[in-house]
Amino acid sequence: MGAAVAARGADVSRATRLSALLGVARSPRQVYFGWWVVVCAFVVATFAWGVGFYGPSIFLAALHLKHGWPVSLTSAAVTAHFLVSAGIVSQIARLHVRLGLVAVTRLGAASASAGMLGWALAAAPWQLFPAALLTGTGFALTSGAAINAMVSPWFRRLRPAALGAAFNGASVGGIVFAPLWQFLIVRLDLLGAAVVMGAAMTGSLWWCAGRFLRPTPESLGLLPDGAAVQAAEARAEPAARQPALPAGAAALTDRRFLTLSAAFSLGLFAQIGIIVTLVLVAAPMLGEDWASVAVSLVTACAIAGRTLVGMLLPARSDWRIVASGNFTLQAVGTLALVAAGTQSLVLLLAGCVLFGIGVGSQLSLPPQIAGVEFTPTDAPRVMALVTAANQTSYAFAPAILGLLRDLSRGSTAPLLMMVLMQALAAAIVLSGRSAAGSGTDAPPRQ
Repeated sequence: MGAAVAARGADVSRATRLSALLGVARSPRQVYFGWWVVVCAFVVATFAWGVGFYGPSIFLAALHLKHGWPVSLTSAAVTAHFLVSAGIVSQIARLHVRLGLVAVTRLGAASASAGMLGWALAAAPWQLFPAALLTGTGFALTSGAAINAMVSPWFRRLRPAALGAAFNGASVGGIVFAPLWQFLIVRLDLLGAAVVMGAAMTGSLWWCAGRFLRPTPESLGLLPDGAAVQAAEARAEPAARQPALPAGAAALTDRRFLTLSAAFSLGLFAQIGIIVTLVLVAAPMLGEDWASVAVSLVTACAIAGRTLVGMLLPARSDWRIVASGNFTLQAVGTLALVAAGTQSLVLLLAGCVLFGIGVGSQLSLPPQIAGVEFTPTDAPRVMALVTAANQTSYAFAPAILGLLRDLSRGSTAPLLMMVLMQALAAAIVLSGRSAAGSGTDAPPRQ
């Protein structure tokens, strides 16, 4: 009898621990609220990238066809959009403290919607720049640093999976919104499309933010991951002793921050440049009608790669090694694209797959590194500054890659330059391990 009771107790303990790992609260019918926050963040990311990242290129093409404005001029407005976003996102941690997640997210949705109307109603090229100010603000308040601020407080051990799931919204935004924009513009014109998309974004994010972003784990009496079984373990873990990030401009001298920011700025510059030119690379082999399939393959692999990293790697992983491997994987994929030339379909597809798997983790890895290496107070500020640096970097990627392609007369030189940037990013992110203590001696931070 005693043995049977002990066995049942062990089974209950194992079931409780399994429920904890799955993010389920003590009641088997009650899902941990943090996962609803992840769903909300996924929706925010879908609209943020669908409107703020992929939207401007759609606006550019539509305005060129409608007004005949030079592409160089409309492209300058797109660059302004990303530069404005970079400037504002560097202050997003302060905005969250002062206004709260709900108000900032709602403000971002409203600003992006108003900016879309500005792009659609522009009667002269100069009017694109005030519109870019609004859409850039909206993208800053709803993109990478904002997604991290929504999700990270709710998760500790399951943070890789939670952030990966939330950031998958960015890829879904590209898959769904790019063709949706085209569909709406053909049937409703750019103004009608902007009205529909703006109403959908504002309405969805206004409700989601109010419903899911107002509570905190503390206000609901919950532990990170919703796992009561981990309470004793969490208390027993030694506190991580990470030095605080210097205040003000002195933060730029912190080696942890410098290596994190520089590596991902280089990596994202290369990534955006390759994505923008991928259709041109694939067109000679696949034809213009099917070249976009290469972009779709990259996006699908991005979702798969981000999901697998989140599910398979524990939160205590050495994330700088993971990031270095991710940059290396992208470099290998890019080399396959170079080797494919106009002859090998197998190498072209292999390059898209390898590069795409790496794309998936470029957004979710910086929060993992920042969460381990910086104090809970500093991590949001670090992510805001890193995101600002990244956006400033990739804002110029399309123009520079296009210029290089023209100067090299369509040769593979631009792609080879991207390989070098990816290899340099892999080395830089590894060089920060000594300053960060490799990230494995301390538990992930909230």
